[in-house]
Amino acid sequence: MTERGTSGTLQNHSGTVRSHGTASFQEMWRELLPIGRHPDSHGYRRFAWTGADTECRAWFKEQAEVRGLTYEVDRNGNQWAWLGDPAQGDAVVTGSHLDSVPDGGAFDGPLGVVSSFAALDELRARRVEFTKPLAIVNFGDEEGARFGLACVGSRLTAGQLTVEQAHRLTDGDGVTLPRAMEAAGHDPDGIGADPERLARIGAFVELHVEQGRALDLSGDRVGIASAIWPHGRWRFDFRGEANHAGTTRLVDRRDPMLSYAETVLAARREAELAGAVATFGKIAVEPNGVNAIPSLVRGWLDSRAADQESLDQVVGGIEKAAREYAQAHGIALDVVRESFTPVVEFDHALRDELARILGTDTDLKVPVLGTGAGHDAGILSGSIPTAMLFVRNPTGVSHSPAESAAEDDCVAGVLALADVLEGLARR
Repeated sequence: MTERGTSGTLQNHSGTVRSHGTASFQEMWRELLPIGRHPDSHGYRRFAWTGADTECRAWFKEQAEVRGLTYEVDRNGNQWAWLGDPAQGDAVVTGSHLDSVPDGGAFDGPLGVVSSFAALDELRARRVEFTKPLAIVNFGDEEGARFGLACVGSRLTAGQLTVEQAHRLTDGDGVTLPRAMEAAGHDPDGIGADPERLARIGAFVELHVEQGRALDLSGDRVGIASAIWPHGRWRFDFRGEANHAGTTRLVDRRDPMLSYAETVLAARREAELAGAVATFGKIAVEPNGVNAIPSLVRGWLDSRAADQESLDQVVGGIEKAAREYAQAHGIALDVVRESFTPVVEFDHALRDELARILGTDTDLKVPVLGTGAGHDAGILSGSIPTAMLFVRNPTGVSHSPAESAAEDDCVAGVLALADVLEGLARR
């Protein structure tokens, strides 16, 4: 059995499936593991266009160069490593991202990138000859931890984020996205839609650690994604009146924290009724003093559901409850939808081809499952055929230092990805 501590270290006890990609996977994992890890939380703070991000990008470039791949950075800061001539077209691309949420886990994103290089090593050891170009990609700012919008690199590439919108993105310190990119050595003047690059790609397959327990419950190492639930982020601004916490009578208060707290509970109720999820995970308070009644409580809602009707029901119910609570406490309320992604059905033909390769050409049992998490593959699905592979997460924990995956399962993911790439790139 393989176990892993919360630091992301892989420990093989026995029974690991050996492959030509195993040694390279382990070596790359050890090299990448310390980058951006906080010494106290043991979580990762690999935010876009920061020092940790720069180190991750240097690591990616080194992996490309030691394998003799053609390395390039596109106009939006995404990194590419090419085997073969991209101009040939109909390329098979794999990869993921290297950035993290605040104090995130080691596997979300990096597992897909490391596995991509390891899968290539496995295919070279098999002496596979490709008839199509192959590429590995690291998409920038997938998590949106710094600028508040997920999948910035892939959204820009697909034209789902305009240049004007990108220029308005700012971090908590007021630094704009273009300024941050420039400070990290990337020219922000060229950002924008990149249809020529997308036209070169025939299929994109992203491997990712599962952010849930479906595979653990079914006993499978690897799964195929069917769809990504519709999801979005909404900002709730509760505006009241600042006052002294020690001298203001309760009946005289216009305390926005009360309305916010009641709304958090309402979100849980609405999500349970609809079989969905709803989370208030970020909050900003003004003036943010221990002995002061707040004048403003700003909370961010993340909600996801299996279908659009259910999501509308949840968010609509939360907003209705919030307005009732606000009115009862004399609070003004503004609700702003900051981002939204509709349901993503992955390309059925590509999904079926993955199932055929892994179900017919190998002995691997691979279930098909949906997910509530967003990914670059979902963003690109409107432009090119995309698919996803999931690797088992024994606890289902993600966006936390406790996120985990056993080495045996990671290696199984590498082998599954290698089989898929071989099948697609020789087709």
